[in-house]
Amino acid sequence: MPPKKAFGKAKKGTLSFLLKNFLKLYKWRMLLVVVCLGFNAATNFSASIFIRNITDTLTSKVLTKAEMWQQIGILLTIMGSLYVVGIFASYTWNRVMAVTTQKYLNEMRIRIFNHLETLPIRYFDTHKHGDIMSLFTNDIDTIRQFFAQAVPNMLMAIFSIVGIIAVMFVYSLWLALVVFFGTFFMFINGRKQGGAANKFFGKQQQAVGRVEGNIEESINGLKVIKVFTHEEKSIEEFDKLNDELFEYANKGNKAGNIIGPIMGNIGNFIYVLCVIVGCVIMVQGWNNISIADGVAPITYGVILAFLSIARGFSVNVNNLAQQLMFVAMSTAGASRIMDLLNEKEEIDTGYCDLVHIKYHEDGTFEETEERTRDYAWKHPHQADGSITYTELKGDIVLDDVTFGYTEDKIVLHNVSIYARPGQKIALVGATGAGKTTITNLLNRFYHIEGGKIRYDGINITKIKKHELRRCLGIVLQDVNLFTGTVMDNIRYGRLDATDEECIEAAKIANAYDFITRLPEGFNTMLDGDGSNLSQGQRQLISIARAAVADTPVLILDEATSSIDTRTEKLVQEGMDKLMEGRTVFVIAHRLSTIQNADAIMVMDQGRIIERGNHDQLIAQKGVYYQLYTGAFELE
Repeated sequence: MPPKKAFGKAKKGTLSFLLKNFLKLYKWRMLLVVVCLGFNAATNFSASIFIRNITDTLTSKVLTKAEMWQQIGILLTIMGSLYVVGIFASYTWNRVMAVTTQKYLNEMRIRIFNHLETLPIRYFDTHKHGDIMSLFTNDIDTIRQFFAQAVPNMLMAIFSIVGIIAVMFVYSLWLALVVFFGTFFMFINGRKQGGAANKFFGKQQQAVGRVEGNIEESINGLKVIKVFTHEEKSIEEFDKLNDELFEYANKGNKAGNIIGPIMGNIGNFIYVLCVIVGCVIMVQGWNNISIADGVAPITYGVILAFLSIARGFSVNVNNLAQQLMFVAMSTAGASRIMDLLNEKEEIDTGYCDLVHIKYHEDGTFEETEERTRDYAWKHPHQADGSITYTELKGDIVLDDVTFGYTEDKIVLHNVSIYARPGQKIALVGATGAGKTTITNLLNRFYHIEGGKIRYDGINITKIKKHELRRCLGIVLQDVNLFTGTVMDNIRYGRLDATDEECIEAAKIANAYDFITRLPEGFNTMLDGDGSNLSQGQRQLISIARAAVADTPVLILDEATSSIDTRTEKLVQEGMDKLMEGRTVFVIAHRLSTIQNADAIMVMDQGRIIERGNHDQLIAQKGVYYQLYTGAFELE
C-alpha cells in the first residue's frame, strides 16, 4: 500500500495535480518514455529528409549511375536502421506507459479508498453511494485514458511538430509560411471546439455519477419497487437521468469529434497550397530561401519533401487536437476525484488511549503489553504532563446534550441520561424522536453543539475515536454482512478472535444451530450481503459479531425487529447472556423486550418527556402507559 503522502494534497489545477504526482512517483520511467518518444518522433519526420535526398540524387545531372546507387544504398540503410530503432522505441514506451499507468491507477484507487475511510459519516449522508462508486470506475478510467493515450500522443505530436518546424526552415521559408498560415486556422478551431468539449464532458461525468446513483438505489430497493408496482415511475426517473447523460455526452463528443475532420480538411488545403506555391516558385524561377541552401533555386526534392512535411505537420497538429477530447474528459474526472480528496478528514482531537491492565492481589493494577480482558483509559494530562489511569467500566453520561445534523434543525434538546455500569437503558419513542441519534453521538459519528458526553468520567472528545469505538458493541436494525465466510463475518467484531471464541459467540446468540446446518457450517461463503440467509439468520450473525467483540457497552438499535416471534424467543436468552455485566442501550418498539430495563427514557421530538423503570412509568399513567396498553401507537 503506497504511503498517503505519495499523492500529496489535492490542489486546484486538476490535471496538473495528477501530472505532478505522476512525475514525482515515476520520474525515471517517464524520462525513458520521453527519450523513446523522441526517437519515435524523429523516425517519423526523418522520412521527409530522405525523400529530399533520394529525389535530388535521382534528378542529379552530375552523378553517375554507380554513384547514384551508392548514395541511395547508404540513404536506405540509414533510413531502415532508424525505423528499426523507432520500432523498439515504440514498443518500449508503449509497454512502460501501459504498466506504469495501471500501477498509478491502482495506487490512486487505494488512495481514494483510504481517504473515504477517513471521512466523517456526514459525507456519506450527503452523497449517493452510486455517485461515489462512479469515482472508482468512470472517473478513474478517464485518468487511464489521459496517461495511457493522451499524454504519450501529445508528447509524440509535440516532438514531431518541433522537428518538422525545424526541417521546414532548413528547406524553405516560403513554404513554411504557407503551413503556418493554415496552422493559425487549426488553432482557432481547436480552441473553440476544445473549450466546448471540456464544458460538456465535465457535465457528462457528473451525469454519469447521478445515473449510477439511481441504478444503485433502484437495485437495492427492487423488491419495494415491485411490491408497490413502481416500475413505470422508476423507469421514468431513470430515463430522465439517462437522457440528461445522453445530451451532455452527445454534445461533448460532437464538439470533440468534429475537431478531427476540420483539422484534416484544413491540412488538405495546406497540402494543396504547398503544391501550388512550390510549383509557382519553380516555374517562375524564383529563388528559394532556406537554411540548408541559402538563396538558391528550389529543387524537386525540396518540393516533394515539403509535401511530406506538410502532411506530417497537419497530421500531428490534428492528433494533438484530437487529444483535447481525452484531456477534457480527464479534466472532468480528475476534478471530481480532487473534490473527494479535498474533503476534510474526520477530525479526532482525542488523546486518551485504551490499554490492557493487569490486577495485583491488593486490587491495584498496572498497564501491560499482554492481552488481557481488563482495560483502562490512559489519560495524559496536558497541563502538567502526568498520566492517570481510569478503569474501563462502561459508565456513560450524557449531560445536557444538544445536537442537530444541520445548524437550522436541532434534533436533540438538552438531553441528559445517566447509565451506570451494568445498567440497561431503554429508549422509546416515535420515529424521528432522536433515539438513533443518541447512539450515533455515543460513537462520536457527529460533533455535538452543546453539553458533554462522558465515558467513565472522561469527556469522549478526549478519547481517540478508534479507541472509543472499540468499547462500544452495536447491533443495528439494518444488518450489513460482507463477502466471506460466516466465521469471517462473526470475527469482524474482533479481528484477533480465535475460531473457538467465534463459535462461543454464535452459541451465545443462539446462532450456532442454524450455522451448523449450513452446507459448510462456519465456512459457508456469504455474498450479496448474505442474500442466501433469512433476515432473522442475518440478524443472529450480527448479534454474534457483537458478542465476540466483548465490549463493556452494548447498543441494540431495534436489534430484534427483523426477527419473527419464534426466533425472538431463541435470541432473547442469548441476548440476556450478552447483556450480563454490560451497560446496554436498547432502542425498541416492542415494549415487551424492555420491561426489565433499569431505566426507560420516553422521547418525543428530541426531548425526554418521561423516565423511570417499567413499574414506575406504568404507575404514572403517562405516555408510556398509553403505549404499553395500546391507547396509541408509537408512530
